[in-house]
This record gives sequence, structure tokens and C-alpha cells, in this order.
Amino acid sequence: MRLARLPPSRRVWIFDLDNTLHDARVRIFPSMHAQRFWRTYGTTLNGLMRHHGADPRHFLRETHVFPELADMVVHENALKHALRLLGGTKLVFSNAPRHYVQQVLRAIRLDRYFDGVYSIEDARYRGKPALHGFHFLLRKHHLDAHRCAFIDDALENLRAAHRLGMSTVWVSSERRRVPFVDLRVASVLELPRLVFRGSSA
Repeated sequence: MRLARLPPSRRVWIFDLDNTLHDARVRIFPSMHAQRFWRTYGTTLNGLMRHHGADPRHFLRETHVFPELADMVVHENALKHALRLLGGTKLVFSNAPRHYVQQVLRAIRLDRYFDGVYSIEDARYRGKPALHGFHFLLRKHHLDAHRCAFIDDALENLRAAHRLGMSTVWVSSERRRVPFVDLRVASVLELPRLVFRGSSA
């Protein structure tokens, strides 16, 4: 993994949120209505805006309201320790709205472990895998993409990050090899061990 060759202080880790830092499949995603727009355009919002002129702010307010979110989030308590071990700069980049991202990070008590949080609003409602949000994040932090590792569960998002020159980490239990994936982990908890092993190789 290219990033492993950088000194820890120069590493930049960019994390997706849902199904990367926590498991949204168990309780959160089932409460959202699945639509064909998700499969066609990457996010439900892109499809609704394109075909129906939907107001993105209204859509996001209505679909990301979870009064019992703290009880719905499924996560691994050891994530705090793993993030501390990684060192460097750590960012969150999600296709979800800001209020939801912040609420989840507070619920899993990870909000203070990140140097920046980027949501669908920052990408002007053009979510990953569109490159706009990636470019905004890189400009905001004056980053070279080659210093960054992007961690996500969605292959189309990893493909976009790879095109920009980022290292890519696929969070998945699948075993197949993917040409634009540099590293596959079943959990973010595996990252420190694999990175440090790569640094000493």
C-alpha cells in the first residue's frame, strides 16, 4: 500500500461513514425506502433531482430523521483505539447529510477523532462517485491525492478515488480481487496492523 511508505504525520485517511465506520445495514438502512434511483445513479438523491426536480434539502431532512439513532447504530468499540494508532490526518467523507453524519459520529463517540467532516452538502449534492466532492475536500485541506488513502465499502467510490491517485481500502468480507483496490479489510480495525506491517516490510 503506497501510503504505508509515508511517515505517519503525513498520512491522510479519508473514511466513508455508513458500512465503513459503522454497520448501517442492520437497523438504519432497512428503515429507508429503497428505490431504483440508487442503483441507477449511485444515490437516491441524484435520481430524484434529475427526474423529478426534487429539493435536495427537503429530501435529506425527510429521509435522514432517526429519533432513536443512538440505539440503531451498530459499531465496534475498539475503533477509537484503531484510529489513534493510524496517526496522521483523518477525515470523514459521506454521501449523507451533515446533520446525520454528525449525529452518527456523536452516537459512536468518534466525532473528536476526525480533523474534518464532509457531507453531501459540501459536494453540492453530487455524491460519490462524482469527483466534485473529492476535489473540494482536497482543495480545502491543500492535499495531494497521492498522500491519501480512501476507505469505503462501495467499489464505485473506490474506483473514483483510484482515478485521482489515492490509495484505496475496500471494507468488505468478499475475497475477490479488484484491480483498483490496494487493500481489502473486513473491518477498519484491521488497518493499523496491516499498515504497520507494510511500513516495516
